[in-house]
Amino acid sequence: MGRIGISCLFPASWHFSISPVGCPRILNTNLRQIIVISVLAAAVSLLYFSVVIIRNKYGRLSRDKKFQRYLARVTDIEATDTNNPNVNYGIVVDCGSSGSRIFVYCWPRHNGNPHDLLDIRQMRDKNRKPVVMKIKPGISEFATSPEKVSDYISPLLNFAAEHVPRAKHKETPLYILCTAGMRILPESQQKAILEDLLTDIPVHFDFLFSDSHAEVISGKQEGVYAWIGINFVLGRFEHIEDDDEAVVEVNIPGSESSEAIVRKRTAGILDMGGVSTQIAYEVPKTVSFASSQQEEVAKNLLAEFNLGCDVHQTEHVYRVYVATFLGFGGNAARQRYEDRIFANTIQKNRLLGKQTGLTPDAPYLDPCLPLDIKDEIQQNGQTIYLRGTGDFDLCRETIQPFMNKTNETQTSLNGVYQPPIHFQNSEFYGFSEFYYCTEDVLRMGGDYNAAKFTKAAKDYCATKWSILRERFDRGLYASHADLHRLKYQCFKSAWMFEVFHRGFSFPVNYKNLKTALQVYDKEVQWTLGAILYRTRFLPLRDIQQEAFRASHAHWRGVSFVYNHYLFSGCFLVVLLAILLYLLRLRRIHRRTLRPSSAAALWMEEGLPSQKAAGTL
Repeated sequence: MGRIGISCLFPASWHFSISPVGCPRILNTNLRQIIVISVLAAAVSLLYFSVVIIRNKYGRLSRDKKFQRYLARVTDIEATDTNNPNVNYGIVVDCGSSGSRIFVYCWPRHNGNPHDLLDIRQMRDKNRKPVVMKIKPGISEFATSPEKVSDYISPLLNFAAEHVPRAKHKETPLYILCTAGMRILPESQQKAILEDLLTDIPVHFDFLFSDSHAEVISGKQEGVYAWIGINFVLGRFEHIEDDDEAVVEVNIPGSESSEAIVRKRTAGILDMGGVSTQIAYEVPKTVSFASSQQEEVAKNLLAEFNLGCDVHQTEHVYRVYVATFLGFGGNAARQRYEDRIFANTIQKNRLLGKQTGLTPDAPYLDPCLPLDIKDEIQQNGQTIYLRGTGDFDLCRETIQPFMNKTNETQTSLNGVYQPPIHFQNSEFYGFSEFYYCTEDVLRMGGDYNAAKFTKAAKDYCATKWSILRERFDRGLYASHADLHRLKYQCFKSAWMFEVFHRGFSFPVNYKNLKTALQVYDKEVQWTLGAILYRTRFLPLRDIQQEAFRASHAHWRGVSFVYNHYLFSGCFLVVLLAILLYLLRLRRIHRRTLRPSSAAALWMEEGLPSQKAAGTL
């Protein structure tokens, strides 16, 4: 009869045979053998499941890695470690119309993944405060004396030089970017100011500062930088790691014939200041135009750029629509509204022989002011007296013509081209006046709800001014809300509502607008987007170094030894096997000391004796 013998590198007493007839021999093995085999099977199973669990755990850790980095940005309030040689620095000077501010940013060495962007954050001093400084007046004030500009900006650069480690100065890029105040100057004066900066700064400071690092940026560039900044803070440029994340299909600019890629949905921004209103959002799909004129206009409003460090990679190519509307800010709109009231009232009084608004006893009834409040409009030595009626709906109707909407398709304020927005799969953040209108008085900042907002605005407008003043004196409104805010809250609420819903055509049931002053307790400046965009090629250096190290230490990437969890599991299994082996040897040694024959020992193990085996 055939017999199968299984023999491993185990003690002789562990050998056993399997008979083809029902394999009864293995069932006759003694209890100790069964225990040993069970322990070995358990060890193998433990090792297998350890590998599976560790793999799953590391998979989750890998998926959570970017969230942890993202969370680190959210909670990053610790002082910057200036002694760490792997920390890099960058400086941006925002030269605005009323003053100039310097921002110092820092970031760790790039992780070597060409698909990841630099992890840029604001530098914090020893007291954990952001390294920021502001001076007045604006740089445009030196239009007639450009030779003084370097002296004007030196305090900002000295401030930055004190915080950036001296050894890092030569590799720290410095960008001086001028905005609205400089844009209105003649080109010759702009050039003279920039020339003075480019000539004198390298003499006194060692920062990395070239000709392209000082310029007057357009409103379009500023809008793009603001869009980059908010989406970077929100983590929208990172990889898709969670099935619950909102995604969009994107036609990469320049490769519309190729298949669309899927990536994280970016957020759009709405910013209403005192003078202008701005909108910026990604246009993921290829757009069509109603006319050739509209296409020509769109070229100036659509920005296409690559945030990645490799121009050949299209993962971070974005097409963003940016439009700025002068005169559509909250204060500028109120001024336009009052100018219309003044002109129309004077004309009607002259044509109809009335005295409306010429005395406090016969005021002009303004639906956009709170109930019973008194106000005045003064122009050219004349005064028009106003009294509020607090009619929110009538106020909206009155200001609708100021939107300057046209009947042409795909247009917004002033008839300006606006590509379609996929409202069902979009998200927007509203800053400045969008936040002040909802939060300062109405205390509804955050998630915007049109129905709740209009009800609260109606109630506010219809409340008597004396009651509003009483609430103000009791401190029921935001700490930075003043009487000017209370007086024009009704008008600005109506203006914001009309700009958002009528001007930009957002439906009244739109649920994905968040009004905010800060994002994760951080004031998001366009300068963050500027430094991120302008340093996008820097990771190439770290990627090349990482590739060099990897090529000389490839075995580290493939060896499981560096997984300490797996190594520990294997070590325990081997240790257990050795322990069992030693215990078995000890038992064999004890039996050999007893006065018993070798044949008895073999018989005890359920095997034929040596003598019997020999006769067979």
